[in-house]
Order: sequence, then C-alpha cells, then structure tokens
Amino acid sequence: MTDNCDQLCLLALGANQPHGDRAPGETLCVALDDLAARGCTIAAVSRFFRTPAFPAGYGPDYTNAAACLQYGGSPDTLMALLHDVEATHGRARSERWGQRTLDLDLLAIGGFVLPDRTTWRHWHDLPPETQTRIAPAELILPHPRLQDRAFVLIPLADVAPGWVHPVLGQSVADMCAALPPEAVEEIVPIAAPPGGTA
Repeated sequence: MTDNCDQLCLLALGANQPHGDRAPGETLCVALDDLAARGCTIAAVSRFFRTPAFPAGYGPDYTNAAACLQYGGSPDTLMALLHDVEATHGRARSERWGQRTLDLDLLAIGGFVLPDRTTWRHWHDLPPETQTRIAPAELILPHPRLQDRAFVLIPLADVAPGWVHPVLGQSVADMCAALPPEAVEEIVPIAAPPGGTA
C-alpha cells in the first residue's frame, strides 16, 4: 500500500435523511467544507442529483454527488477521516445499505488497486445476496461495485470522466455508456444544489 494519497482521490457523497434541521443536500455541502477544514483539497464537485434509494425500497430518495480531492495522508487515514466526518453528521453504521444522514464512499485513489488484485476480484465477484450481508474488514480500491451503480457513475462523470479503472480498463465515460438506459433516467440533476457549492 502506498504511504500517501499522492494521486487524485475520487469520492461519492450521499444522504437521504435530515440531520437535525439540515436537509440531505445541505449536509453534503457542510461535509465538503468539513473535509476541506481537515486537510483535504477539494479539486472539483459534481452537480447534485436526486436518485432512488439503493436497494429499491430502502427509504426516501437520496441526494448524491461526487468529488475529486487531494489528501496528504495514507489511504487508511483518509478512510478514518471520512468516517469521522460521517459520524459528526449523525451517521450510524447499524445497517448495511440502510438510510443515512451522510455517506462518504472512497471510490478510488488514482490507479491504485488495494490491497491487491486478487482481493479486489474476490469482492467484485461476490453474489448480490452476499453483498448485503458482509462487508470487507480492509480498504478495497477501486470500490468493487462502482462500475455497476448509476448513482455513483453519473455524478462521477461530471468531475472525472477520463479516469480509467485500473482493473477493468474502462473510463468513467465508458462505464456510464454501458449503464442500462432506465438506470440513467432515474438519476435526476438538481438544478440549484443546496448551498450553491456544486
């Protein structure tokens, strides 16, 4: 594993529950400010999108976005930072894929495959029913299912369309083009993102 996140880090953001009197989109804006205050350089932020809850029926629609950032620490330190910011905004990790006041997913760091290609392939190849029950105990990068999720790829295409998946060999634009049209249609841009930062 590399010592530092010296390549661009790709981040997915989402929320479908208010935190106090703050709406989900507002929480995303504040979370980005928190990351900047804690040593992350925010290079780009996508538009905000309204997306159906995943899996279907898991609560109200989400507000989703993507961001590119730079960070001077290790990947594990960055993950700990993301979890800390989530907790600050009321995130409780009681249910896998449950409703969330804030979700910050580290999607990729440059072209790194962590911890190795064999482990990545194991998590990538898990059957869907197994994915709902177990989560890895270590950081897996790129995110094993980012290529399957329109609510991740469509925002990511705003900020990193040319990023190439180091295992699959496809760019974000390529992966977006391979999505089912009905999945793409469900991802609706929000014309005026809360806080005006996107």
